[in-house]
Amino acid sequence: MNRKKITRALVSVYDKTGLVDLGKSLEKSGVEILSTGSTAKVLREAGVKVTSVEDYIGFPEMLGGRVKTLHPRIHGGILADQSNPEHLAQLLAQDIAPFDLIVINLYPFTQTISSGAEFSECIEQIDIGGPSMLRGAAKNHNSVAVISDPAQYQLLNSALEQGGFNLEERRELAMKTFRKTAEYDIAIAEWLAGELNQNDWRAKVWQKITDLRYGENPHQSAAVFQDSSASNGISSAKQHHGKEMSFNNFTDADAALRAAYDHNEPCVAIIKHANPCGIAIGTDIASAYAAANACDPVSAFGGVVAANRKITVAMANALSEVFTEVIVAPGYEAGTIEILAAKPSIRILELADYKIAREELRPISGGLLIQDSDLINADGDDSKNWQQVSGTKVSAEVMRDLEFAWRSVRAVKSNAILLAKAGASVGVGMGQVNRVDSAKLAVDRAGDRSIGSVAASDAFFPFADGLQILLAAGVTAVVAPGGSVRDAEVIEAAKAANVAMFFTGVRHFSHA
Repeated sequence: MNRKKITRALVSVYDKTGLVDLGKSLEKSGVEILSTGSTAKVLREAGVKVTSVEDYIGFPEMLGGRVKTLHPRIHGGILADQSNPEHLAQLLAQDIAPFDLIVINLYPFTQTISSGAEFSECIEQIDIGGPSMLRGAAKNHNSVAVISDPAQYQLLNSALEQGGFNLEERRELAMKTFRKTAEYDIAIAEWLAGELNQNDWRAKVWQKITDLRYGENPHQSAAVFQDSSASNGISSAKQHHGKEMSFNNFTDADAALRAAYDHNEPCVAIIKHANPCGIAIGTDIASAYAAANACDPVSAFGGVVAANRKITVAMANALSEVFTEVIVAPGYEAGTIEILAAKPSIRILELADYKIAREELRPISGGLLIQDSDLINADGDDSKNWQQVSGTKVSAEVMRDLEFAWRSVRAVKSNAILLAKAGASVGVGMGQVNRVDSAKLAVDRAGDRSIGSVAASDAFFPFADGLQILLAAGVTAVVAPGGSVRDAEVIEAAKAANVAMFFTGVRHFSHA
């Protein structure tokens, strides 16, 4: 394809990474360079010949640098269609020379707001001239190549060696530029809306990481994208070993991380089909894994495991004995990856700085549901604020199990019942259309372990029947939100069995 020679360039960058080498490459290729303020200063100090924009336009920078490129001699040279004789004639009449290349990067607005800077400082980091020139050059990509990121300098150097960019390359650079300015504007609009407590408009940018082999099922195409404003979720985990992650691996790993990080103590969560088949805390991560796996070892086969502490050799040895699809943790002690990697198929992921998302987004047909994440931090999640409605005072050990069960049941799909003993789940009933069936499922999976266990219910018992299944199985204490119109009936059942029941006043439904 025909390449358009680069003879004249405008360079104005906030990020000076690679600037001097770029300037020398342009000069070596015989390119005339115009530049602004500090960019021109850096180039001159490096011995690169450069014309200042204010000398070219005959107008000084003003308003503290707010105005320096907003001038017809600049924008005329950027926007002129060089294949249009009328445009060229108008440039000639006004003594304006066209540009073949624009190299711009923007003020660091997102970094400024992330730093907690004052409102006035954030406002000053809103770039005006930069986006205007970038958008103008991108629009006029038939005539102008536009570089919007230092990461593209190598591409530019290659083009200089080949005699310039071809049209297809300029078109792709234009697309990337419009994406960059769109992301920049979104960041500003979202920040200002937050400052004004406005929530009636949302926008988000996701960058594609990779295509996936398929989605939930083989006939569904799929890809994984990353939120460009976040780097502490499963999409940014580092994979050390194993096959490519699948769609279902990602969803289960995300659920497992959330379940593990609902706890402050060393915790392991084992997830299968978006539901926990074992959650446990321990004095160390190895003991937590052993207890989590013991909850339902049949279901744990082929599961996804998450830990909220570094994987130790002891845990790695135990995990290597169980077929596991994915392990994700904040780190791995020396030798553990080698132990785990002995199984060729296991996917070993590291995510050092996981944080629970502030919001949850769920697509619906024609729209989107947005809600605050269901965090374990509400007043009702603190056992000091629970209301005991039946039974006698429980021991510290039983209370610890109740607290563990309450934190763990959040990870279970509704209707959810979780039985726990000694800081570990022993039976989980999930995703049933009524709470009675969930109670039966939890008890069946626990077997004899239900005797002396405690139970957590993610929502109130609408009738006493679900509770009575737990009581008959030997559950000794129960925690639930309360709030049913039949609470009195449920409380009477607990009293009749002399079982301690606590109401939290907080619900932890999870439907998706």
